[in-house]
Amino acid sequence: MKRAGILIVDDHEVVRYGLSLLLQQHDHLEVVGEAENLAEAMAMVEKHRPAVVIMDVRLKDSSGIQGCVEITRRYPETSVIMLTSYGDEDVVLESIRAGAKGFVLKDAGNLELIKAVDAAIRGKSMVDPAVTGKLLDRLRKLPLDISDEKVKLTKQEKKVLTLIAEGMTNKEIAEKLFLSEKTIRNYVSNILSKLNLSNRAEAAVYAIKNGLHLKH
Repeated sequence: MKRAGILIVDDHEVVRYGLSLLLQQHDHLEVVGEAENLAEAMAMVEKHRPAVVIMDVRLKDSSGIQGCVEITRRYPETSVIMLTSYGDEDVVLESIRAGAKGFVLKDAGNLELIKAVDAAIRGKSMVDPAVTGKLLDRLRKLPLDISDEKVKLTKQEKKVLTLIAEGMTNKEIAEKLFLSEKTIRNYVSNILSKLNLSNRAEAAVYAIKNGLHLKH
């Protein structure tokens, strides 16, 4: 089985070393390079065309978010996961708008990072549940900016959208709502179609940005 190439971008050598050790424990992953700044990162992406770039939000020479914009624009086949020590809500939103496939806190468990990498390889998105939880805690009290008529979602779809924003998987949503996973997948598909969104991460951001403190 071909291993997925991973590029690590962080200005702290100890962080790069730790991430490399973790990733090398998984046979389906291969660390193809490490970079400490954006200039090095862009050169390595051009050379190795990795499946995933794990990039710190803050780099010495540039913003990791700007790097994410450049990588996703020039190399759309490469997914970017943003890594940070801080769960700042604005940074999360900026990262996803920049095209990041994932957002993981540095103090998250090893499994969370590997799950994010695997999701990115499959073209899926994953935002650390701890981060989406913080976003919801701050934004639930905001007034609803959009009307039900504009949203055009059914009551059940709104429940599913809210649970997506809380970081739940389809399986967890199915268990909570006492429905099958297939039914939840259908709801998610309908939500993305109605809101003209591409993936679950965009759906979560949509709910959060609009203060969808939906009752369920």
